[in-house]
Amino acid sequence: MTIVRPSLTYETVIPVAIGSWDDFTIIDRIRQGKPVIVHGDGSSIWTITHARDFAKGFVGLLGHQQAIGHAFHITSDELLTWNQIYEAVMDAAGRRVEMVHIPSDFIARFDELQRGNLLGDKGCSTIFDNSKIKRFVPDFVATTPFRHGIAETVRWFEADPARMVIRPENNAFMDKVIAAYRGQG
Repeated sequence: MTIVRPSLTYETVIPVAIGSWDDFTIIDRIRQGKPVIVHGDGSSIWTITHARDFAKGFVGLLGHQQAIGHAFHITSDELLTWNQIYEAVMDAAGRRVEMVHIPSDFIARFDELQRGNLLGDKGCSTIFDNSKIKRFVPDFVATTPFRHGIAETVRWFEADPARMVIRPENNAFMDKVIAAYRGQG
């Protein structure tokens, strides 16, 4: 058996911590000029890998006899803060909006699922060592910067209006959390 750990991989999803995933809500929200939530101070480092880049490493492991019994990270070497991730998403949407930085534990009070997502996962920096996959698959290199990949993703959504699903509950959640956070002071 070979174990592969891809971390956060995207192509036809919008990989933000709050506001979207397989829907177009965050892009629509940005285009309307509404603020977005960034958990914490947005400075934790994250690794986001385009599926095309992940595939290079994964396909290189298929049938590789020396890979049996090993575990591999297959991620991009590009390290981004959550602030940079949201800025790239905003650029792909064609507009910059206010990022409201809200502590993760405050956000989790409104949605129990966010507790594990933000406090146990995305609130911590994730930096992966890809040296092992590069030793086993020397041709592996991630070549899709997030800024370019997320622009492709937005164009993919826009190519078929049926994909541009807006989830009112996502907007309502963000509006409620932002209002509560601003109202506490």
